[in-house]
Amino acid sequence: MHNWAENVEYSTDDLRHPTTVDEVREIVASSSSVKALGSRHSFSRIADTTGVQVSLDALDVPVEVDEGAGGAGAAASVRVGAGVTHARLAVALQERGLALGNLASLPHISVAGAVSTGTHGSGVGNPALSAAVRELEIVRADGSLDVLRRGDEHFDATVVGLGALGVVTALTLDAVPTYDVAQTVWEGVPWRAALDSFDDLVASAYSVSLFTPWTGDDLGQVWQKARVGDAAGLDPASLGGRASGVPLHPLPGVAADAVNPQLGEAGPWLDRLPHFRADLTPSAGEEIQSEYLVPAEHAVAAIEALRAVADRFAPVLFVGEIRTMAPDDAWLSPSGGRQSVGFHFTWQRRADDVLAALEHVEAALEPFDPRPHWGKVSRFDRDRTRRAYPRLDEFAAHVADVDPEGRFRNAHLARTVLGGEDER
Repeated sequence: MHNWAENVEYSTDDLRHPTTVDEVREIVASSSSVKALGSRHSFSRIADTTGVQVSLDALDVPVEVDEGAGGAGAAASVRVGAGVTHARLAVALQERGLALGNLASLPHISVAGAVSTGTHGSGVGNPALSAAVRELEIVRADGSLDVLRRGDEHFDATVVGLGALGVVTALTLDAVPTYDVAQTVWEGVPWRAALDSFDDLVASAYSVSLFTPWTGDDLGQVWQKARVGDAAGLDPASLGGRASGVPLHPLPGVAADAVNPQLGEAGPWLDRLPHFRADLTPSAGEEIQSEYLVPAEHAVAAIEALRAVADRFAPVLFVGEIRTMAPDDAWLSPSGGRQSVGFHFTWQRRADDVLAALEHVEAALEPFDPRPHWGKVSRFDRDRTRRAYPRLDEFAAHVADVDPEGRFRNAHLARTVLGGEDER
């Protein structure tokens, strides 16, 4: 009973796999403490409990596509069970000539888990995955099934709900016509050139990721994912970069077998937007991840602050990644209400050393109003989280209203979000 990376051992061995929504409702209503468990790709204790864990991977909720045939200009949508992975959903959409606007770097994660923790892909015009949610179905603490739609009161409080408001069983997402993407990886861009043209560089394609060791004069790798038919953006060659002639893994020296096609070869969105192939496991999981999002206007200053202390955290780092996100409306989304740049850290699985490294990372980012990713490891307590999320107290009050007995509460949420003590 542990997460994918094995840095979190869960505090219970009571794991249920309900096959119907009615079973979920019965489990919730009869349990004093219960947490939904997604695909176990969170590195924090957000899904931990001493009570019952509910996995929705066997839930009988079919993928249902509405192609928008109900009227002229009606947009397409897809209803999907909470435990379905983005990889499975993407295939179902592609078969119908449809797509999602964006995907995370890893397609193996569950739809509800990604949405509930504010997970995102990259692109200056692409908001977090939660922004695509039109409707969600959620089992409340008394076992009742509630449906919230975009525009409803408390929808924006619930969509990135951290599992604190109930167990989400199904979501309806916006869908768009399918599209192709061509991915090119660049090397050799000097840091100085990258920072001088940072805004143009991160906007140079539909989705852009910068992989870096944080040390040295060379940025590392620029992953450009260009949507076929879009106007061309900044050419990294103009900054001194060179296009790689072979596929590359984000980690130098690691075989590129698990990454999606590169070399400018166009292909369907589902095989290019994620970094890693859906049919392979990208790594052994022997890692810990952290991520912090800051307002985009502070990007260059934040990068310079991190580079100034890189020698203090680099010894425990595998690789860093810089990505961008458009704003969204969710109360607790790390990119909520602001154009954002994210600083992601993939650490060696050395928990104590990672916490020590995070002291330097968080101190460097503190002047820039950082928000930690809910599914990653950070040192943030509730006081720091309150400063990062203006509506945190309002969210906590809403949790108290819909879950007065604290059925969905756990020690992690008590420490970082809800306040008070909790041993669950």
